[in-house]
Amino acid sequence: MPLRRVTFTFKTDLIQRPVIYELGKKFDIVTNIRRAEVGQDNGWVVLELEGTLDEIDRGLAWVVELGVDVSPLDGDILVG
Repeated sequence: MPLRRVTFTFKTDLIQRPVIYELGKKFDIVTNIRRAEVGQDNGWVVLELEGTLDEIDRGLAWVVELGVDVSPLDGDILVG
């Protein structure tokens, strides 16, 4: 299965919403949180997403519609 690494950046109004959980339930995507920092006003999460490319694209489009900023990552930032 394809694996895509991304960063989600959340604004204040989405901090309390379980977006990553919902992403895994609504779409056939396995999520793996690699790193995160969440505060009261904002937060970010580095994720690995595993699934078909079409399903990952659909899931990411849904997350963007919610207002989450999504940035792709090249390579694994945790190695090295």
